[in-house]
Amino acid sequence: MSFLKYWKNDARSSLVVFLVALPLCLGISLASNAPMSAGLLAGIIGGILVGAIGGSPISVSGPAAGLTVIVAKAITDLGDFEAFTLCVFVSGIFQILFSILRGGVIGNYFPTSVVKGMLAAIGIILILKQLPHALGYDADFMGDESFYQMDGENTFSELRRAIYSTHLGSIIIAVISMLIMIFWEKKWIKEKVVLGMIPGALIAVLTSVALNTLFTKYSPEFRVEERHLVQIPYEGGFRDFFVTIRMPDWSYLWSAKIYITALTIAIVGSLESLLSIDAADKIDEGARVTSKNRELLAQGLGNAVSGLVGGLPITAVIVRTSANANSGAKTQFSSVLHGIWLLLCVVTIPHLLNLIPLSCLAAVLILVGYKLVKPSLLIGMYKKGKGQFIPFVATICAIIFTDLLVGIIIGMVVGFVFVIKSHMHKAIVMVHDGSDYLIRFHKDVSFLQKKALLELLDQIPANSFVVIDGSKSVYVDEDINEIIEDFQRRAPEDNIKVQLQKSSLSLSPLFKEESYG
Repeated sequence: MSFLKYWKNDARSSLVVFLVALPLCLGISLASNAPMSAGLLAGIIGGILVGAIGGSPISVSGPAAGLTVIVAKAITDLGDFEAFTLCVFVSGIFQILFSILRGGVIGNYFPTSVVKGMLAAIGIILILKQLPHALGYDADFMGDESFYQMDGENTFSELRRAIYSTHLGSIIIAVISMLIMIFWEKKWIKEKVVLGMIPGALIAVLTSVALNTLFTKYSPEFRVEERHLVQIPYEGGFRDFFVTIRMPDWSYLWSAKIYITALTIAIVGSLESLLSIDAADKIDEGARVTSKNRELLAQGLGNAVSGLVGGLPITAVIVRTSANANSGAKTQFSSVLHGIWLLLCVVTIPHLLNLIPLSCLAAVLILVGYKLVKPSLLIGMYKKGKGQFIPFVATICAIIFTDLLVGIIIGMVVGFVFVIKSHMHKAIVMVHDGSDYLIRFHKDVSFLQKKALLELLDQIPANSFVVIDGSKSVYVDEDINEIIEDFQRRAPEDNIKVQLQKSSLSLSPLFKEESYG
């Protein structure tokens, strides 16, 4: 089995993903006005259950920042968290139905330039959003990806505030953590049997805890205060953790609000998952292709279970997936194991986890962000031409200044404009020799080529001979046929002779060549 072959890679990666997922699960719970346990439960289920049955070998699932606004509004509108968990359960059922109906096919239509733009945008957002935490300013929750924040600030105003509210101890910890992780990427360390098994992020976290302990004892002015540390709100023990489970309130089962909210969560969550899965396939070193319908099924089952135990909605998430891929994960075992780490550590050693400075975890996320937006990616997309580069840049800008889904929609619209433009230029060509003109349809000609055809016909002078060759096109739109027929009627006025080149394969009456038996 492949996970036995690569267990060292996956074990190492799972620790990095665990360290990334822990503050994100807590932060997303806080931003959603949900119990802290709800985000942790979603992270645990997303790792263990969805990781085990999902189709992607490197994708990681858990609570998503992109759903926080929807979740917070739903909890407020319903006025009961147990009613909301029923929404999560029903959204999972909807996603299972999407899978049965083969809805995952939507994931095959995201342009590569848009998906790569999404990855680069997430990288830039990670860097911009985590810099305040690295500076010791933790007003916004970790994992926020939206430009306009729930506290009234935006990405740039938050960064400006952080610059004027720095904490030297946090900065020292962030810088040292980053240097450790960069140093740990050295080839000679990875080749060591023991050192190669230990991720640099874990060394950075342990070092940050030790540093803060020393600050507390010897230099109190550098000490990172409790509000700038991980904050898990219980003492530990399985009983203490599982007493927080909130079962759905089934009395709301006949409420229309439940189904409207559940369908919204299912649609938005499915789109985010499909986008993340497509991105995961792009960064997977093994170039493996994920079954989108299987992934939707896994997400549906994960949400159904998460709703039953009081968890937040689950989606495939690109930040944790990127951390997983960049740490060398090879199989789903890494995702499953990160969920196990979350469960074991949260219920056994929360007091130790609460010693971790957020500035250290911010340093981990900043490096994840940098790997997503390396200069080589920007240069590579630029070399592919404006048809790829402009949608790529548009997606980046749109995501940074709005949010993930709105940015993707804008990026796809820009991408489709270039697809249409390319289609218009390539479908029809015209060449001429003196007064002899040939207009050739290279492929199916839709109404989108009306403008291009009219411009070509306007260039033909009087006293010309024109051949319009539609023999290569199976389909010619009726609007195109009408333009040609109008041109044929007007042609004698300018002494233009028109000949149509037909084919027995064409479905257009104008270019259909009659066959006689």
